[in-house]
Amino acid sequence: MPDAYSESDAHDDVARLVLASRRILFITGAGISADSGLPTYRGVGGLYEETLTSEGWTIEEALSGAMMASRPEITWKYLLQIARTCSGAEPNTAHRVIAALETALPEVLVYTQNVDGLHAAAGSRNLIEIHGALRDLRCTHCRFGTTVDNYADLPIPPLCPRCFAPLRPAVVLFGEALPEAAVARLEDELARGFDLVFSIGTSGLFPYIVEPVVLARRAGVPCIEINPDETPLSGIVDIALRERAAPAMGALWSALQTRLQQM
Repeated sequence: MPDAYSESDAHDDVARLVLASRRILFITGAGISADSGLPTYRGVGGLYEETLTSEGWTIEEALSGAMMASRPEITWKYLLQIARTCSGAEPNTAHRVIAALETALPEVLVYTQNVDGLHAAAGSRNLIEIHGALRDLRCTHCRFGTTVDNYADLPIPPLCPRCFAPLRPAVVLFGEALPEAAVARLEDELARGFDLVFSIGTSGLFPYIVEPVVLARRAGVPCIEINPDETPLSGIVDIALRERAAPAMGALWSALQTRLQQM
């Protein structure tokens, strides 16, 4: 980006691209929820900065499908830590702007790694939660499922009211495959194509997060990254905004309003 290219110029350019698009894909990661007070996974201020848990496992082992099957109380201990960080968190400007764009534009799809439910709380309905959602619980043995507002009153581990097997959140634990229905829907949406793709607050370390951006660029579709840090996607996108998600999306919303007033 040239030195003379200011942030306001970039926001205006992104606003122009948004208004010219009929189908927009927003790919989001933990960084979009950081402005709601949620810690990212690792790194400075991250949820899991310690090398090992108090039991001597890595957090990936504690939060794995294998541990849930053999020692559900251990997995639930750390699920509760995650749930406590999410408790009381509210959607921020970035979540709300994306939800507002879904209402204002022909078609907006949110494809998120996050399990915190903040996109849904903000009002986004066209949503692929590729890692699932903490609010949804299902039985590990029978077909019972339910939705809860929080985990505050749950015993550890919570048991199915029908068969008394442990319940688990409908999220992807370490070592587990992505949900087939969500993957199939994403593939269908990508096959239809998009006019504009955003990557917001994701480190871009997973192939299934990078691939939609790579496919879009190959097809000549403009791609925007919003992230205060460099990522593997930074060299692929057309515009990289080195900002946090909430202020960047707030500035984009203002730029959109200015352009609409001028039309």
